Order: sequence, then structure tokens, then C-alpha cells
Amino acid sequence: MLQSVLRSLVLGYRPLWNRARQLAGIELYAQCKSAEGVQAVDGAHLLRTMQELWSSSSPPVLIAAQTKPLLCSLLDHPERVAPWIEVRDHWLQDAEVLQRVQAAHRRGLKLVWRGDLGREPAPEVLDCFDHCLLGIPPAYALAALQSAPGASPLPARQMFENVPSRALVAHCFDQCDALALAGWPAEDVLYSLRHQPIQPAHEVVHALMKAIDQEQSIETFEDILGRDPLLAYRFLVHVNSAALGLRTGIDSLRRGLVLLGYGTLERWLAQQLPTASTEPDLHPVRASMVMRAELTARLLDAGEGNDLRREVYLCGLFSQLDLLLGEPLGSILRRIPLSERIYDANVLRTGPYAPPLEMACALETDDAQTILQLCETHDYDIEEVNRALLRMLADLEVAHA
Repeated sequence: MLQSVLRSLVLGYRPLWNRARQLAGIELYAQCKSAEGVQAVDGAHLLRTMQELWSSSSPPVLIAAQTKPLLCSLLDHPERVAPWIEVRDHWLQDAEVLQRVQAAHRRGLKLVWRGDLGREPAPEVLDCFDHCLLGIPPAYALAALQSAPGASPLPARQMFENVPSRALVAHCFDQCDALALAGWPAEDVLYSLRHQPIQPAHEVVHALMKAIDQEQSIETFEDILGRDPLLAYRFLVHVNSAALGLRTGIDSLRRGLVLLGYGTLERWLAQQLPTASTEPDLHPVRASMVMRAELTARLLDAGEGNDLRREVYLCGLFSQLDLLLGEPLGSILRRIPLSERIYDANVLRTGPYAPPLEMACALETDDAQTILQLCETHDYDIEEVNRALLRMLADLEVAHA
């Protein structure tokens, strides 16, 4: 049964970013839930489940099996139209895995070798892989940053992971034409921009102004506004300011949009536009925050109402405002009349919104033990958690070339 495979696995994810700093794909961590259930896990069932959910605009997927039986099951998949399959360096020491890798390559499966630069396997083995996902040891990173243009020690047209600095990001893309980066050095990007206040994204402000011109629905306005945590926060600060003189606090984007009206909203956005940010390195930072918000909302019980879902979305969206604003999160959230549940979850780690927020954060890693512990602590069904994650990922949009 398709249902059983999501019950037997623990999933997690990591975004892959392209040269334009846009989403290029998803690395999907997949691990067997328990040693007893290893033999029951069928990689083909996972692939069929994903195929049902994925659309033509969904992101490409690189499946990173964390256990040998699942990796072997994926490598045995008979069809060529499967997601990319990641094979970690240490798996190739196993003769059984190596034979399956070679057979999968002959059948046309798309394989990615993952390991540290300088530790690539023998050429005849490396030929089985379409690309590499490379970790960059410190010596290579230093040599790359000191190299002359056109003389990079890093290979061209590959993927890199855990790139620690904004400068090395630029080198990977500009000097090596990297296909993608797994993960993003958000802290280093924000630190490098610390001398100027982080501003809302120009593209989001412009998109919202365009939606107003086209007289789109309130739902569309809310969706666009929710794509930028800083713009959403500033909007709530504005609608609750003394200048507007409202008698009651506005605790949601929707209520603020209804009360503000098209004309006033457009004027406020026009004030934001001149200082809005066009810094591309900030896009992965914001986009990751939006993914967390979307997943936090989806992890809420399916029977809950839309108003509550929107509130939980804000809970996830605002969970990293301290990184953007450089202030304690508690102080930031106290400036607007949000639900106490949002404050409690983000600052005190308590209350009804803490479990979905904690789980959404855990799913950004390959830490299966923590995910399973949260399931036990908060009475989550791992199958429903996995399904919420896959649906969130499938709904992400990638502009395919």
C-alpha cells in the first residue's frame, strides 16, 4: 500500500539554490523509521507517492536515502523517469551497493555522488554519476577565495553543500558555474549586510502593487504579503500604528487588508518601494522562512479552520524575524497585537503552536531521531507529517528552463 511507505519512513528536506538565488530543487532526506521495518520499505512506493503529488511546476527532487536497504530499493527502480538519487561516498565501499549503482547507471537512472572534494572515487566509478554534490574542505575553500579569476581549484558545473560564506557562494556560481548549492549561509549573508537595515523584497512589494492594479482578491493580496516576513511584519506594525487610530488591535494580515483598503495600501506600498531590497543573496533566506511558515500551517490538524491556519502560518513566518532585525524575538513580537499563542510558541516554546513549529524546524534537517521524538512527545502520526511535508514541497514552484 502507498499509505504504508509514508508510515515506515522519516523524511526531511534541504533546498537547492541556483545561480539566480532561486529554488532549483529539493534534497529529500529519507530514512527507515525503525530497524524492524527496514525490509518492508519499498523505494518504488515512495516514488509513486511522490509522482501522484508532483506537478510540472514542482521542484526537481534529489532523494538522499539514509539507510542501505532504502538506497538499494531506489537503485533497483526499473524506470528512468525517477527523481535523482544521491549516493554517499561511504556507501560505495559496499560491493552490493556498488553493483546496484553500476546497474542503475546502465538503465539510465540519474545518480549524484555526494562526498568531500578531493575524495572522489575511481574514474570508472565516478563515470556512473551524472553530477557530484561536493563538500568543500577548508583548504579548498581558502585556495578558491585566493585564486585568480579562471583558476579556481573547484570543479565546474557541479553542486556544492554547506558553503560557509557569501564570498564562497559568489565564487561557486561566478567562477565555477555551479549547478546548485545545498543549504544557504544565511547567518553570513545577514552579517555581511549588518551595516544597513534589512528591507522588504522589491519583487514582493512590486507584485503586491501589481495585484492592486489588477483588482485581485483579498486572498491574493494576503498570499503575496505572506511571501516576505519583513513586509508582513511592517504591514502589521503600520496598521496598528497610532496614525491610523484604530480602536482595536489588528492581529492578522487579512483583517489589516480589509480595514486598510486598496487606496491606502497602495500608498503605503509606494512608500516602501524606493528602499526595498534587490539583494539576491537575501532571497534564499526569505524563501526558507516562507517554507517553514507553510509547513507549520500544514502540520496543524486538518480539521482546523482557515483563520487558525493563517495564524499558525504567521507563527512560522515570524519565527526568525530576529535574524532579519537583529533584535530579540520577544521584543519584536510584542510590538504588534499578535495572538499570545504565537509569542508563546516562538519565545517560550509552549502552547498549542509550539508542536507544529518545532516539527517544521526539525524537518529542515536529516535528524530522524529528533523528528520521531517530536512525534512521540506531541502525538504526531509520522505518516501525516510526511504527507504534509511532501505536499508542501510539491506545491513549491520552480521555473523550469
